[in-house]
Amino acid sequence: MQQISTHTPLCNQFLPRWGWRTLLSLALVAGLGACSSSKPPKPADLGPNVVQLPVRQVWRTSIPALKDVSLAPQVLGQEVVLASADGTVIAVDAASGRESWRAQVGSALHTGVGSDGRRTAVVTTRNALTVLEQGRTLWSQLLPAASYTAPLVAGGRVFVLTADRQISAYDAQDGRLLWKLQRDGEPLVLRQQGVLQAHGNMLLAGLSGRLVALNPDTGAVLWEAPIAAPRGTNDVERLVDLVGPTARDGDVVCVRAFQASVGCVDVAQARLLWSAPAKGSVGVATDGQKVFGSESNGVVQAWSRTDGGKDWSIQQLKHRQLSAPLVLGRSVIVGDSTGLVHMLSKQDGSPLNRLTTDSSGVAVAPVVAADTLVVLTRNGGLYGFRPD
Repeated sequence: MQQISTHTPLCNQFLPRWGWRTLLSLALVAGLGACSSSKPPKPADLGPNVVQLPVRQVWRTSIPALKDVSLAPQVLGQEVVLASADGTVIAVDAASGRESWRAQVGSALHTGVGSDGRRTAVVTTRNALTVLEQGRTLWSQLLPAASYTAPLVAGGRVFVLTADRQISAYDAQDGRLLWKLQRDGEPLVLRQQGVLQAHGNMLLAGLSGRLVALNPDTGAVLWEAPIAAPRGTNDVERLVDLVGPTARDGDVVCVRAFQASVGCVDVAQARLLWSAPAKGSVGVATDGQKVFGSESNGVVQAWSRTDGGKDWSIQQLKHRQLSAPLVLGRSVIVGDSTGLVHMLSKQDGSPLNRLTTDSSGVAVAPVVAADTLVVLTRNGGLYGFRPD
């Protein structure tokens, strides 16, 4: 509990798997309420922005606010598909910032967006998996529990990871349930993006502290790789869910276990390459040589992709509540809770540039599409940047 008391955004990320009616959940609510009332440390002054890598804003638009909902944009070619807390789903052309289409699912959202370019899936606060096609609702299916991980739409199917640690596959055309896999785990789960992605002919999912590979046709488990094991004396300390986004380099997938470790797995050989202690709550990125992560205290860390040895770390962004990183060209890019976007050298972490959005804070890791850096804020501000 002490571990999360200094980081306000983590205070609402926990959810008992069985609801809010047990003594444990009441204790959790009380503890996290005290957590949210504590004042976080003040970030250090960054000084003047000395531009080493010129970048300019080329467009700006907006969508309805994300608030604190777990919504991750998806890049599909030149488009970025996004969703907002009120149930609005939008596709934006990254080259121009213009909307390609917009839809409203009619209910507030828990998570999104998953898309294959034809069909787009989100999960509502009523636990309904809703699939759109060309901006209209194709079908909706009630889930057994809430979901905070964006659905995966691939191979004519929609895959869903729910908060009861069940993975399900649905026919993308009509919503028919194809298979489901139920796993036990710790009594708490995170209210944020987990791990659910395709890799070749495998489905990769984060279940507790393990990266699990499944047969996407049947749901059969192929192998498991432990990234972190539960530790501690209470349920909060023992929570080791994997968090997205992951980092991929060929057949190597690197991932973070919440507040426990970062590790890399060779998925072709079903082998854990390394796992190193790390205290972070958002996913990682890689350039093939290094793995980059934002720790919960704002330290940006680089590890060797080969063996997990620490390469460099910087302290300048401490207490800025950073997003997961994006690797773009020679830079590592992170957003912070004040709306600043920091471009750092991937060689040593030195600052290359600092970009400005609105003051609501960067919501998720920036993405790149159509040679444009796209940044989304909590208030729904959407910004496009390109090099000069």
